[in-house]
Amino acid sequence: MPMISDTSPIAFDDVLPQVVDVVVIGGGIAGTATAWFLAKAGVKVLLCEKGRIAGEQSSRNWGWVRQQGRDPAELPIMMESNRIWRGLAAETGEADLTFTPSGCVYLTDSQAGMEKYAKWYETAREFQLDTRMLSKAELEQLIPGAGTKWLGGMMTPSDGRGEPFVAVPALARAARGAGATVIENCAVRTLDMNGGRVSGVVTEKGRVRADRVVLAGGAWSSQFAANTGIDLPQLAVRSTAARTVAVPEHYARNISTPGLAMRRRADGGYTVASGDIAEHYLGPSSFRHVLKFRKLIAASARDIRIRLGAPEGYPNTWRTARRWSGDEESPFERSRVLNPEPSAEAVRRIRARLPERFPAMAGVELAEAWAGMIDVTPDAVPVLGEIDAVPGLIVATGLSGHGFGIGPAIGRIAADLARGRDPGHAMTRFRHSRFFDGSPIVPGPY
Repeated sequence: MPMISDTSPIAFDDVLPQVVDVVVIGGGIAGTATAWFLAKAGVKVLLCEKGRIAGEQSSRNWGWVRQQGRDPAELPIMMESNRIWRGLAAETGEADLTFTPSGCVYLTDSQAGMEKYAKWYETAREFQLDTRMLSKAELEQLIPGAGTKWLGGMMTPSDGRGEPFVAVPALARAARGAGATVIENCAVRTLDMNGGRVSGVVTEKGRVRADRVVLAGGAWSSQFAANTGIDLPQLAVRSTAARTVAVPEHYARNISTPGLAMRRRADGGYTVASGDIAEHYLGPSSFRHVLKFRKLIAASARDIRIRLGAPEGYPNTWRTARRWSGDEESPFERSRVLNPEPSAEAVRRIRARLPERFPAMAGVELAEAWAGMIDVTPDAVPVLGEIDAVPGLIVATGLSGHGFGIGPAIGRIAADLARGRDPGHAMTRFRHSRFFDGSPIVPGPY
C-alpha cells in the first residue's frame, strides 16, 4: 500500500457543521481515537485534519503496541490501551484494526543493559504486568540464533502490533459511523475565544461554534498553540524506518536490539528501523526551549544530529509565520502532509545490521524506506489535559514516538476530559504547567 500523502484520495469530506459540542484538531491516532470515543458517547464531534487522516507519523511508526519500557506514569494508561486495542476490530467491525499479540522482546549485549531492564522489571511487577527477564539460554530457545550474541533480555508477552497505515483510517471510519463529522483537507487556523474561554474554531472552510476543543496536532501542535499565545515546549524529530519484501516468518515477535528493531507485518514483510538516530532541524522553537530539553538530550542513547534550517513545509522553520488570524492562510494549509526524506545513514545502518543481528534475514531486500516527524516533549512524556490559561482547550500531544500503541487510551482520556468527566488515571505527570511551575524535568524512556 503506498504511503499516505497529499496526493492520496480524500476519503473523508463531510459537510462542515456550524455548531458541535467538541472540535478535535488533528487526524492522527490520538485525535481520531478522541473522536471515536466522543461519538460513541453521543457527543456531537467534528474531527478536522489539515491533510489526510494518519498522513504523518501515525501511519509512519513501527506499529508496536508496547507496554514494555514505558514511563511509570504512562504504564497504567498503556495497559488500558492494550485492552482497547484487543477489542477494537470486533467492536468496530473494521478488520484493519486487528491487534496481533506477538509479545515484545528487548535484547542487550551488556551488563548495564541487563541492569536497566531489571530496574524497569520492578515497575512491571508493581503493575502486575506479565513482563519477565530472559537469560542467554532462554533467548536462544525463544529466538534461535540470538543466544550467541546477546547476554539476555526482557519480554512482555501481552504486547503486540497493528498496521498503522490502515488502522487509523479504519478508526476514523468507525468514528464517522458512530456519528462524528470527519473532514480532510480542512485545517483549523485558530481558536475563537469569548470571555477568555474557547467558543469555537476558525477553519479554512469557515467557523464552527464549540465549547470544547481538543488539540491533537502531533508535530504541529506547538505552532498552533503559539499562535494562540500558549507556550508548548515540543520539538519535531525526524525518524526513519523501512520495510522488507515479503519473506517467510522467521521472527514472529516485536524485537528490539541496540541499533535495530523490527516487527512482522501483515503483508509478509518486516518493518525495520535503526532507532538510534534522532535528527532535529533548528528553528525558533529550538532556541526558545533548549534549556528545557538539556536533560533529555544528556540522557538519550541516540545519535542526535542537529541540522541547520528545516526544509520548506516543516514545522518550526525560520520562514514560517509566527502569528496569523482566522482570515489568513495558515502554515497548516501550506503543508498538508509532511513527507520527509528518509535518512540515508539510517537506511545504511538498517541494511548493514539486519543480517548481522538476525541471520535468517541475510539477503532480504528493503522494499521501501520513509521518514516521519516525531513530536518530542522535554521529558518524552505526553502533554494531556486542559490548558489552565485557556478554559475549554484540551491538549493531547507530545506522544514522543510512543503514540501508536497508547493512542486509543489517550483518546479515551481526552474524550472524558472534554466531557468534564474523571479520566480515571493520575494526570499530574502530564500537565502542561509542569514545564513552567519549577517542577524538575525528569526524562522518560524516549
